[in-house]
Amino acid sequence: MAPTTMWSETAMLVIDMQKEFVDPAMSSPALLPAGEAIIPAVTEAVAVARQRGIFIVWVVREHDPTGRDVELFRRHFYSRGSGPAVKGSKGAELAEGFVIKDGEYKLVKGRFSSFFATNLDSVLKTSGIKNLVVTGVQTPNCIRQTVFDAVALDYEKVTVIIDATAAANPEIHLANIRDMKNIGVETPTLEEWRH
Repeated sequence: MAPTTMWSETAMLVIDMQKEFVDPAMSSPALLPAGEAIIPAVTEAVAVARQRGIFIVWVVREHDPTGRDVELFRRHFYSRGSGPAVKGSKGAELAEGFVIKDGEYKLVKGRFSSFFATNLDSVLKTSGIKNLVVTGVQTPNCIRQTVFDAVALDYEKVTVIIDATAAANPEIHLANIRDMKNIGVETPTLEEWRH
């Protein structure tokens, strides 16, 4: 398969790179310090994807202030009418420097997997997408569940860029990367992926 054909059949998912999760200035209980550390790698991965003509999907959380659309175990965060990534809040915005450009797609999800109760699979399949490249946070939750669903949905090639994804600590991150590798997921570094 020619590289241009491969890239036209590839989408990059940029998952939860929102101020609430990666910007320390938000002082959020949902902050993932390692998420801030990967902003440069995700930025570069997005730039490479744009150069290659890869379809970019910005996957975000945007919740109702009541928390009625969030997982049960997180609803207590919304007991005062606000919580992480409330729709329209500063925390729900993409982290500084990230911009959705024309032709790219914003997908709002309410659970860990980008595929659960969303139209993502339909958007990708009708766009001719067969391969996925995944970046963002956080590895054991949203990254892992999205990747496992992508494999179950028969995407031909699923790639997780290991230094453009992050977890609460390196051990958790690498354990989850190992699990994904064991189900056939490719796990290059950004440098390996870009060449």
